[in-house]
Amino acid sequence: MKAIRAFFESMTGRVFLILVLGIGVAGSSALFLTDAWRRADLDRARLERAIDRMQGFVTLIGRADETQRVELLQRGSEGVRVAAIDAATKAPDPRLEKLLNTQLIGGAVSKLASADPAVCFASRPRGPGGGSGRGFGGDGRGRQTRPPGCWVMDLALARGGTLHLTLDIPPSPISDSRAFDPVFLAVLTAASALLAFVLAAMTGSPLRNLAEAARNLGRDLNREPLAETGPREVRAAAQAFNAMQLRLRQNMAERTQMLAAITHDLQTPLTRLRLRLEKVKDEALRDQLIGDLTATQALIREGLDLARSADRDEPTVTLDLDSLLESIIEDEASAGRDVTFVQRCGRDVAVQTQALKRCLLNLIDNAVVYGNKAEVSAAPEGQNIVIRIRDQGPGIPPDQLEAVFEPLVRLEGSRSRETGGSGLGLSIARRLAEKNGGTLVLTNHPYGGCEAVLTLPGT
Repeated sequence: MKAIRAFFESMTGRVFLILVLGIGVAGSSALFLTDAWRRADLDRARLERAIDRMQGFVTLIGRADETQRVELLQRGSEGVRVAAIDAATKAPDPRLEKLLNTQLIGGAVSKLASADPAVCFASRPRGPGGGSGRGFGGDGRGRQTRPPGCWVMDLALARGGTLHLTLDIPPSPISDSRAFDPVFLAVLTAASALLAFVLAAMTGSPLRNLAEAARNLGRDLNREPLAETGPREVRAAAQAFNAMQLRLRQNMAERTQMLAAITHDLQTPLTRLRLRLEKVKDEALRDQLIGDLTATQALIREGLDLARSADRDEPTVTLDLDSLLESIIEDEASAGRDVTFVQRCGRDVAVQTQALKRCLLNLIDNAVVYGNKAEVSAAPEGQNIVIRIRDQGPGIPPDQLEAVFEPLVRLEGSRSRETGGSGLGLSIARRLAEKNGGTLVLTNHPYGGCEAVLTLPGT
């Protein structure tokens, strides 16, 4: 049920539903109207045949001599007979009267009215071909029939005289076709569902591509632009998105260049300042000033690294994650840091190698500096690979676990300037994690210490 609900909450599902319902209603309406028109045509054809029989009777009367005329009137013709003087009628039928007067040659009709079928069929002989031999509800073979029609009229002949006649239409079988044929509707529904699904998929595909491109844009401004193909509206959206990506990339490059220029220009006066500070005779004051200067230089360098982390352009390669972690941990251990590798995952990852390495180094450095040691573990979880870096520090207040990722945010209790922290390491680490399609969060370990959880997509 969840999958069905999710499908119909999507653009593809909604377009599919609208198309299926629309095609179904349109097809059913067209079938209903077609059936109604067909029935109307059949009724009109029945009337036309009755008018033809009336025309044939009038022609015979007009050509017959007196003896033949009397015989014809007694015998009648197919569908046409002399009516009883007191034949009961119902309502006038101006439509049939107009048709007769329009098409009839050799006579004119007046006082035409519908009558009970028994009036027309009373004089018919019983037996085969007789109208009174069977009822009007069927044709003797189980098929439904249209009821007969019966009219009584006065016919004024062109050569003189007026006849009081009946005109009848015998019962006729009703076609087996129905306005709502289940087989037809089933075929229509299946065909419209297939067509609707194809059209809905075609409609939703550009939106999915645009959404995927928007998600990837935050990780990589240098990603390939969207293909500007498809309908005019889709091309316009792709062109607007590509233009936005280009402007963002240009703005990021300008900002990085500006920060690099500022950093470069600051190096010379900072170097001169350091040389002059070396001449300060008060040793304690000199050490404090040089320490502040060193912290300032480190802050400038890390600020430039933060700007460059979002603009780093590096190819993605597949590598053995355990080998990368072992290499980093060995280097850290060689530098005298307490770092251990407690669990391997045995999986490969597709990443930007230098970006991931810098991210891990920042996390390990953060754990060692503020938590005395770092325990690194990696394990597969579903389709992802999770790297955990735990320290043995006091942890972080729960309401500050997300705030420490903001640039220049430091916790005064454990992350003060005396420790060398600039407040940019975690910000850089999260940006580099996102460039590799991953996520980075901090949690407090239930047995003490803080744990950085880096989740990367598996291969």
